[in-house]
Amino acid sequence: MLNLGRLQVLRAVVERGSFSAAADALSYTQSAVSQSIARLETETGAQLLVRGRRGVTPTPVGLTLVAHAERIFAEVTAAQEALAEATGRRLARLRVASFASGGATLMPLAVARFRRRHPDVSLTLVEGEPEEIVPRMRAGELDLALLFSFDGASSGRGARSPAGLRAVTLLDDPMQLILPPDHPLAARSRVDLRELRTEPWVQTSVASACARHVVRCCAAAGFSPDVAFESDDYDTVQGLVAAGVGIALVPRLALATAHPGIVARPLHPASPVRRVTVATASGVRPAPAALAMIEELTEVARRHRGEPRAA
Repeated sequence: MLNLGRLQVLRAVVERGSFSAAADALSYTQSAVSQSIARLETETGAQLLVRGRRGVTPTPVGLTLVAHAERIFAEVTAAQEALAEATGRRLARLRVASFASGGATLMPLAVARFRRRHPDVSLTLVEGEPEEIVPRMRAGELDLALLFSFDGASSGRGARSPAGLRAVTLLDDPMQLILPPDHPLAARSRVDLRELRTEPWVQTSVASACARHVVRCCAAAGFSPDVAFESDDYDTVQGLVAAGVGIALVPRLALATAHPGIVARPLHPASPVRRVTVATASGVRPAPAALAMIEELTEVARRHRGEPRAA
């Protein structure tokens, strides 16, 4: 029978890409991690990892085992929740994560509503980009996450849920062009992206999902944006645009508190859109607290869209 502790070690190594990083995450020695993997490979009769100069990568067998391990640990968590519910000792804990602009707009009201209705649940919230949050969700470190994705970002088709997660769409968040009020294009009701080919740009760091999508959109319009300034703080991005040093494409959620020195305009014929979702682990029913938070986020998103409450 496979040892759950060794499966946990394998998952940590694959998630973090090295024995040392997995050891730090698990509070093990590197030797203990190495021994656990060696014993697991002996038990399975297969090589699970390939060691290289740039770190550790899983073999196809290793990937298969990790995928099963994630489902196993999700089932163990569900069993713990069900047992606690059945014995009257419900696990009163919900670990939530969110990207920054969602955490500043949708999450506060949802958290406030949740805490009024479920004061017995210990609620924690951390912030990060989707590429940081998703691995933690798969590792069982988080119960629920607010994420975003862009249509066609990788496959040319609609945005899909990350592997191992179940996602519910909350809203579509269009990107808005922001520019100073005295900019020649500020008088337009809509702006064609092709008219911005000679402009200096302000955007988030090159590794961010939003920046990558802006670059893709500009490439589709026939040019590469001339990025003069980078910041992952949208308040800083707005301040730089207000100072007249560049223009930017910013998600509408990030403009909930708009700088007085900017104007926002949609693009012609259509603005790029990022899809905001709330995700839980797939394969098991979410805990009652997670389902309650999904309800709150759904209602907050409905209000944000200006829709009446569902009957």
